[in-house]
Amino acid sequence: MPEAYPLRAEAPITHVRVHPIAMPLVEALLTSFGSEARQDALRAAVLVELELASGAIGWGECVASWAPRYSYETVETALHVLRDFFIPAVLGEHDLGKLRAFRGHPMARMALEAAFWSAIAVERGLPLGDLLSQGAPRKERVAVGVSIGIQPSIDATLAIIEKRLQEGYRRIKLKIKPNWDVEVLRAVRRAYPNIALMADANSAYTLADVPTLKQLDELNLLMIEQPLGYLDLYQHSKLQAQLQTPICLDESIHNADDVRLMLHIGAGKIVNLKPGRVGGLIEALKIHELCRSEGVPLWIGGMLETGVGRAANLALASLTGVTLPSDISATNRYYDPDLTEETFTLNAEDSTISVPKGVGLGVTVNRARLAEAEVAYHKAVAAME
Repeated sequence: MPEAYPLRAEAPITHVRVHPIAMPLVEALLTSFGSEARQDALRAAVLVELELASGAIGWGECVASWAPRYSYETVETALHVLRDFFIPAVLGEHDLGKLRAFRGHPMARMALEAAFWSAIAVERGLPLGDLLSQGAPRKERVAVGVSIGIQPSIDATLAIIEKRLQEGYRRIKLKIKPNWDVEVLRAVRRAYPNIALMADANSAYTLADVPTLKQLDELNLLMIEQPLGYLDLYQHSKLQAQLQTPICLDESIHNADDVRLMLHIGAGKIVNLKPGRVGGLIEALKIHELCRSEGVPLWIGGMLETGVGRAANLALASLTGVTLPSDISATNRYYDPDLTEETFTLNAEDSTISVPKGVGLGVTVNRARLAEAEVAYHKAVAAME
């Protein structure tokens, strides 16, 4: 018998609406596999709006991009899977158990699951974080850092770091790639010898680059994130054995079993948890509990979310097993304005963001801005044809 779905709504699911959107980023994020935006820095996503017969409404965000770079999923594949498979399977149901009939598409799955969980939180009069923690204590403010994309020069990199430090961010993550790594990181460390600094490679290296990566050991980095192949665990174990700096796995972790294997073979020492990457809140909670019980450092990764996805990430990051600063920067780092009435601001005195206290996600979607973002999406798609 399949495992029962762990959360059940009092009232059945009556409507699920999908909202493909495109929104201008304050600044595009350049990584080793390219920019995270197209069409004049428009970031694409899908918002899922789920309604129960009780009238409770929940929201979720699918973080798939225009192109299959970080993941095989795209906005268009997510729309197809949601409309043709996931949503028809759950209409009239009290839970999402029927999703188990389908494989893959974790980002689309997370969007529907987050919408369902946040609707139940509304139905029960709880913040989403309380539903996730099941009554256990959790944090009211979440430690966060900021991610800095590949810049045109080292001077430009130092300038943007100084700007973020002045804003109050205490942990800096730099995107790196071959020939944009040791030199820039050394320059940053010379300029800022005491900041919490990490590097994110987004799978840009191979074991042939061990001599280069070993040079990073001298820089006192918090971690090197996902240096090798996006599906790899084995070669990361070979690399970690040669490095003093902890490896953090991102793209290689798709479920709790991947974390167990990572620990067993020594492929890494830290986990970046992105609920969209692992297929939703249920698997995210399994990974959280495993890392908490094993003492594995854990943090929540970001995917340029709107206020909808950012609120869900903050609820997850409020759990006590999340022990390192998460990539959940303030709203003004990404959108102006955002789709939600509420904005998230950095508490500069301790580099934290406050977790929403309202029921459900604790944010309100601005319907007018949502409609504008949907129009922008369709215009962008038409321009690509």
